[in-house]
Amino acid sequence: MPEEFDYIIVGAGTAGCILANRLTADGKHTVCLLEAGPRDRHPYIHIPAGFIKTLTNPKINWMFDSEPVPSLDGRVIALPRGKTLGGSSSINGHIYNRGQPMDFDAWAQIGNRGWGYADVLPYFKRSERRIGGQANAFRGRDGELPVTDLDVDHPLCDAFIQAAGELGIPRNPDYNGATREGISYVQRTVHRRLRVSSAKAFLNPAKKRGNLSVRTQAHVTGLVFDGNRAAAVTYNKGGRAGPSVRVDARKEVILSGGAINSPQLLQISGVGTPELLDRFGIPVRHKLDGVGENLRDHFAPRISMRVKGVETLNERAKPSRRVGEVLKYLSGGDSILSLSPSMVYGTWHADEDVRATDLQFIFTPASYKVGVHGLLNDYPGCTAAAWFQRPESRGWVRIRSNDPFDKPGIQPNYLREEIDRQKTVAALKLLRRLFDAKALAPYLDGEDSPGADVQSDEELLSSAKEWGISTFHLMGSCRMGPDNDPSAVVDDRLRVKGLQNVRVVDASVIPRMVSANLNATVMMIAEKGADFILEETA
Repeated sequence: MPEEFDYIIVGAGTAGCILANRLTADGKHTVCLLEAGPRDRHPYIHIPAGFIKTLTNPKINWMFDSEPVPSLDGRVIALPRGKTLGGSSSINGHIYNRGQPMDFDAWAQIGNRGWGYADVLPYFKRSERRIGGQANAFRGRDGELPVTDLDVDHPLCDAFIQAAGELGIPRNPDYNGATREGISYVQRTVHRRLRVSSAKAFLNPAKKRGNLSVRTQAHVTGLVFDGNRAAAVTYNKGGRAGPSVRVDARKEVILSGGAINSPQLLQISGVGTPELLDRFGIPVRHKLDGVGENLRDHFAPRISMRVKGVETLNERAKPSRRVGEVLKYLSGGDSILSLSPSMVYGTWHADEDVRATDLQFIFTPASYKVGVHGLLNDYPGCTAAAWFQRPESRGWVRIRSNDPFDKPGIQPNYLREEIDRQKTVAALKLLRRLFDAKALAPYLDGEDSPGADVQSDEELLSSAKEWGISTFHLMGSCRMGPDNDPSAVVDDRLRVKGLQNVRVVDASVIPRMVSANLNATVMMIAEKGADFILEETA
């Protein structure tokens, strides 16, 4: 006989770990949490600077790539996703950024009841344990997730912030507080020099509960339906060659695999567009055309500068100095191992007259080899990246076969829409203006990439197409929406339309892109989703 639980959660990532905690807290419900990857024991997960290594480690990363992107002249873009306890919160850049109130008000305005900013703010606060800063009505102090200010500064970062002031961009003491506009050092999910993933903050405290079963190396291969009711899931224990196991759900199956894995699992299980399913001989369980569609991401071009007169991270990361940096980290000193990949964060406008707060930019006192992911230059440098916060270009996630172990096709369609191209050029021009400011003049020794010869709008756009990358903010592939939205996959309580006892709770349900990194928003969605589930059980 198969095992039976009240709830089965597929994916122990950012959302899945929170759900596992909240659904088992009162001891009334049994939960089975399934994760395809291993436990989160790899040291690079926990050391903040280990981020650069987790992006290319197939042991803890799905290592997805896009299809060739036509609007980027056929480039293939790396799309890392976490494959371990904590999911992408175990491999991301640690930045905590909620977005703007208008983002969530827009969700409600298109028909998603209860998702306006006033509705979601309590859920942001529930998760958060804000350390430092001023206490106010926007921040949480009692949650499980510590959110800290970057506890180091750097002369180049200070100069970059001063440069922003020359352009009229104000210093913002708390971009997750009353206002978003401005610039500051980053807030991040790092505490006592260690990453705090969703697994560490939410799952670890729940593991000792007898009503929670956490299973790693459990690759889910399909949903089992009884009519239109999700009754069970099947998974292979240990991977493709492992034995198949069935686990039954008394109440619900909850998909928390993220913007790539959740739509893939629905499609493999016969939920999606009939034309796609028929192509691979998958019986259509339920026609739902939006599954895998409406994928969006932030696309980020960069400008790198050569630096003089001040030490950058490039020098500190040289092989001859690495042992010293490790020893400083272990002794609690100022070490590059405790840093995040971005040190300064800002939000500003593509058009100073419209003032739409539609650009995000970041800065770090380090530069990287062009076209080589995560490899620092041999000479001093600094880098800034910027992107359009609310892109209109949409892509898709679609299975390539009926094999659940095959990677799906992923087409982000970056810069397909004209507005995205215009805003991307505006973003690069903003970076140029920042680097031209007086505050940075003593430190800069020329533009390294894309280079001073790149000047016209066409040239700037061409350079963005050639060297821009994903910010790893994939969302929308099982979007939430009202019944009159033919592309919606889940309703405003995150239930899959037309099916019973199956819900999606992760970044894939986001109906419109938020003006931020996504990790904080996914945590909020999980907190709110847990309340939906418990309310309906009661």
